[in-house]
Amino acid sequence: MAINNFIPQIWARMILTELLKEQVYTQAGVVNRDYEGEIADQGNSVKINSIGSITVSTYSKNTDLATPETLNDAGTNFVISQADSFNFYVDDIDRVQQTPKLMNEATSKAAYAIKDKADIYVAGVMAAAVPVGNTLGAVGSPKTDLGTAGNAYDYLVALGVLLDEANVPSNGRFAAVPPWFYALLKKDTRWTHSTPMADQLLRTGVVGDVDGLSVLKTNNVPKATATTEFKIIAGHGMATTYADQVAQVIPYRPEKRFGDAVKGLHVYDAMVVRPQALAMLIANRA
Repeated sequence: MAINNFIPQIWARMILTELLKEQVYTQAGVVNRDYEGEIADQGNSVKINSIGSITVSTYSKNTDLATPETLNDAGTNFVISQADSFNFYVDDIDRVQQTPKLMNEATSKAAYAIKDKADIYVAGVMAAAVPVGNTLGAVGSPKTDLGTAGNAYDYLVALGVLLDEANVPSNGRFAAVPPWFYALLKKDTRWTHSTPMADQLLRTGVVGDVDGLSVLKTNNVPKATATTEFKIIAGHGMATTYADQVAQVIPYRPEKRFGDAVKGLHVYDAMVVRPQALAMLIANRA
C-alpha cells in the first residue's frame, strides 16, 4: 500500500473528528446521542423504551384508590436507514506526494462531503416533525416581513415563547438561521448594544444568543422551494436523537489502475423523539 502506515481505525477517528468540527444540525446540543448504542452498519436499530402518560387523580381521605392502570409501552425502534460512501484514488506517479499532509487533506474533504449530506438530512427530519402549533408561518403562506426593522429578532423571541409554552427547558436551546437572517440580527441594536460580547460579535462575526437561544449560522436551513420559504428551526437537544458511525474505511488497489484508493462507509440517522421541544419559523428571504 503506497499510503504509508494506513490504519483504518485511525482514519475512521480522523473522519469523525472532522465531522464534529463542521456539524450544525448534528452537533451536540442540537441533537442528542442518547440511543446511539452499538451501530455497525445500515439497517441496525436501537430500541427507545418509553411509557405512555399516567393518570393523576384527586385523592379523597378514607377512600379506596382506583384499580392500578396498566402502563402502555410507547417504545419505538430507531432504525439506521441512511448510508453514504466515499471513494478516492491516488496514482502511483504521485507517490512522492503521499505524505501525512495528503492524508489529512483527503480525510478532511471526505469528512466535509459526508457531513454536509448528513446535516441536510437531519435538518429535514427536524423540520418535518415540528408540530403545527409550534410553527410561525406556513408552507405557501410564509412570513414576508423579515425586512422590517427588528422583525428577525422578534420572531426568534416568539419562537422562544412557543418553547416556553411547551415547557421546554430554558438552558440548552438553539436556533439555526441562514446567513441573511443572521445579517438582519446584526443590524438590531437589541442584540448588538454596547457590551463586551456585542463588541466581539461586531469585530469577528461570532454568533451569539437571542433570548436564551444559541444562534447557529448555516447554509443548510431547509427550504420549502429551491430559493424561498426558509424553515428556521429552534429547539432543544432533547427533541432529536442522532446516531452515526464511520462503519468501514478500506484501502485497495484498483484492478485497472497503478495507484491506491480508499473507500469508506458512513451510516447515520435521526429521529425526533420529543417534537414539542421544537419550534419553527417559515419565512421568505428579506
